[in-house]
Order: sequence, then structure tokens, then C-alpha cells
Amino acid sequence: MARALTPPIWWIFICMCNFWFRSNAAEVVSVGVNWETNSASHQLLPHTVVQMIKDNGFQKVKLFDSDSWKVSALAGSGIEVMISIPNRKLDFFSGRFHHAKHWVNKNVTKHMSDGVNIKYVAVGNEPFHRSYYGSYKKTIFPALQNIQKALDEAGLGDKIKATIPISENAIVSSNGNSSGGEFREDISDLMHQIIKFLDANKSPFVVNIYPFISLYQNQNQNQNFPLDFAFFDGQSNVTDDDINGTVRYTNVFDAKFDTLVWALKKAGVPDLKIIVGELGWPTDGDRNANPQLATRFYNGLVKKLANNTGTPLRHGPLEVYLFSLIDEDQKSVDRGPFERHWGIFRYDGVPKFPMDLTGQGDDEKYLVGAKGVRYLPLQWCVFKTEMSNKLNMSLVPDEMNYACTMGDCTSLVYGSSCDKLDLYGNISYAFNMFFQMQDQIAQACDFQGMAKLTKENASQGNCLFPVQIMNAGMRIESMTITCMVLLSLIVFALL
Repeated sequence: MARALTPPIWWIFICMCNFWFRSNAAEVVSVGVNWETNSASHQLLPHTVVQMIKDNGFQKVKLFDSDSWKVSALAGSGIEVMISIPNRKLDFFSGRFHHAKHWVNKNVTKHMSDGVNIKYVAVGNEPFHRSYYGSYKKTIFPALQNIQKALDEAGLGDKIKATIPISENAIVSSNGNSSGGEFREDISDLMHQIIKFLDANKSPFVVNIYPFISLYQNQNQNQNFPLDFAFFDGQSNVTDDDINGTVRYTNVFDAKFDTLVWALKKAGVPDLKIIVGELGWPTDGDRNANPQLATRFYNGLVKKLANNTGTPLRHGPLEVYLFSLIDEDQKSVDRGPFERHWGIFRYDGVPKFPMDLTGQGDDEKYLVGAKGVRYLPLQWCVFKTEMSNKLNMSLVPDEMNYACTMGDCTSLVYGSSCDKLDLYGNISYAFNMFFQMQDQIAQACDFQGMAKLTKENASQGNCLFPVQIMNAGMRIESMTITCMVLLSLIVFALL
């Protein structure tokens, strides 16, 4: 009879230690992230981004479209997905159910069958934001109804819910406290119809909350808004006399969230699920937008999520999507130069600041960056400083204006990472941004003979002069050409 194999003592010890370490390892807080690239001149490959999302333990992702390349890359990842319909397409679905049905079949049913874990469909994005001046008031609700109906008819209505991400400025307070929470007068009746519909379909209410915007707007208007009140670890103590007594708020997020809770309560749906669709802090483009404050904001937020404390009026876990994953160098700056710097990662997938997703507050822990990123050649376009006395400097303003209009100079504004550059540094920065965003073509580094190429890194201190990545489209084209060349060589060898 064969002797039973007994594992050696050392092997049992190793297994026990491994189990102990895994059992006691800090787990990443359950949090989602927004992945938006529609306003980026150069994009990472979707599978690179998905791997980065997985490497950092993000369990949910919110997209701003239903781009098949991105959605397909999420197949089999296990990541929960919220896909979206852009505002510009709301009219297309509002009065045409067959279009909604076709869209669901193409963008939901197909991807679900391929292994994409779609959980929500966001119909529009902040359609009631004041900057749209009511453009989508007539189309948003019919579009929502048609998409949900199409999901139901496809047999997916129990698993996938349609909703509308709402901007925080759609909710106001009649008395300055959370207890005065209500929907803006111009959209009140419509919002009541929408939330009744969401409640009937067991869909969540998605709201975007931006403490940074509150700080930015109040400080620009010279109003008294304590810096600490924008963060979760501050010492601010704002008294809010609500109907049930006195509530004390230490941060603006809780106050705004509870203002929404009151608005929903008054509308007759006090228990409607709330998801925070966007919440973040920019790192450039304003005096309060920098990596240090972003670290403070996110670490405070993650600690709050890990503790499951909720808000004074809604105790328990919060469902949050960070905004956002990657910077976008072509995003509109109508709301401020900081709009291009919301990413927790740079344009190339490099983490911008320490961030501890375990909630333990490690100020030196960084996220995992993108892998396998390919860059354009290491070269920069700069001003010919050595010839400044021979150049026609009167041409500089127009050339800089052109470069910044076509490129991204938001890091040059007051309080930003590059605002300490001298005159020549400012010119070089503008020239280089244009050059990089034009894929380093030779004609993009001329500027009437005032620019030159250099192999020496032009970055100065905290001011990064970037070298762009090879765009996703360029990489596919390059791979296709390589494959064609290899195929030709193989065919030639066989002849």
C-alpha cells in the first residue's frame, strides 16, 4: 500500500502565513471611476486603460458614450459598467422608440452577450446645467422613457437601469440649509416626473457633486467659503438648523448630498437610491488645483468611503465614481482652465499624486500606472532664446495665441504649475504644446522661424513640458503596417 504523502512542516507554515497575510491585507475601497477621452487629443489604447483600472482595484467604470472599442475592452473584466448617451443624441431618441430599440440591441444586448457587465445606461449628462439654458428640457424625459422601455422589451430591464446624471446646480435650498432642499424652480415639475419614473423602475438618482467648484465659484465672487470646508478632514463646523434639530456639517459634500436627500423626501421618494456620478479634484489650472490638495481631498474621501459613515441624513455606504481617470487636453475651458486637469492620471497614464485606495491614509502610496505606453520621439519644440535679439518679437503674441488656441496652455494661468516661467519659458511652453498635439510634425515647430527642436528636456521644476504619446489610432495604423510588411516577407519567402 502506497504511503500517504505528508506535506513538510515548512510548507504548511508558508501556506498558513500566506493565508494570514491575504486575510489581513488592506482591501481597496469599493469605488468607481469616470473614463472620458472624447476631449483628449491623444488616447491610450482601451485595453491599456482597462488593465490600469483593474490593476488599481476599481470595480466600476462610468463611460460618457458607448464607444464599441472601449466597451468591448471591458468584456470579461468583471468591472461594472455604466454606458452613456451624449446630450447631442437625446433628440434622436426622444420621439423615436425604434431608434432606442436599435441602440439597446447594438450597444447593450450585444456587449452583454460578449461578457461586458453593463449595469446602467446614463441618458444624457447634466442636461439641466445652467450653461445649457434649457436646451434639453423637452427631450430628456422622453429619451429616458424610451431607453428604459427598450431595455425592458429586450428582457434586460430587471438587470440594467436607465438614469440621468444630474448636476448639483439643479438642486437649490430655499433657506440656505439642507432642509430647504428642492429642485430648481424652472425644472421642478419635470424633475418630479423624472424621479417618480426612476422610483417606479427601481433606477438610481445620479448626482454630480463638486466641492472644488463650490470653492472656486465662492472665492471668485469674494464670498466667505472656508478652504477646509471643501475637504473631508477639515475643521470647519457649519451649523444647519433643519426640521429635526441642529445638524453640523464639516464639509460641503455632506451638505450638498443632504440637500438632495431633502429634495427627494419632499418629492415623495425619500428612499430613492443615490449614486454620486462625479466627484473629484483637479490638479492644475487654478491656485487651488494642485497635486497636494488633490491628495488631501481623495485620501479624505476614501477614508470616508471605507468607514461607511455616509452623511448626517443618509447613513451607510456611499456609491461614488471618481472624476476622472485621465486628463483631457481639449476639453472646453468655459467653466475654468482646471477643466482639463481632473484626471488622477496624466495623459500618458502616469499617476499624478499619492492616493491610497485602501482608506488607510498612506500619503506616500501611488496608484499603478499604465503599462506599455509608447511615446513620440523624445524631442521638444522651444523658442530660439539665443536669437531673441535678432527676432521680430512683435510676432510673438500672435504666434503664442495661435499655439495656445490649437494647443493647451492652461498650465500657464495664475496659480498653475507653470506660472513661474519667464517670458521665454512661456513662449517655449506654448510652442511645445502645439508641436506635441500636432504629433510632432516638422511644420508644427516653426512659428515664423522663432522655434527650434531640442533633445534636451525643456521641463522646468514642477512645470512639465510633455512629450506626447503615440495616439491609439496611430498605434493601430503602425501595427497594421508592420503586419502587412511581415506578411509580405513571408509570402516573398514562400515564392
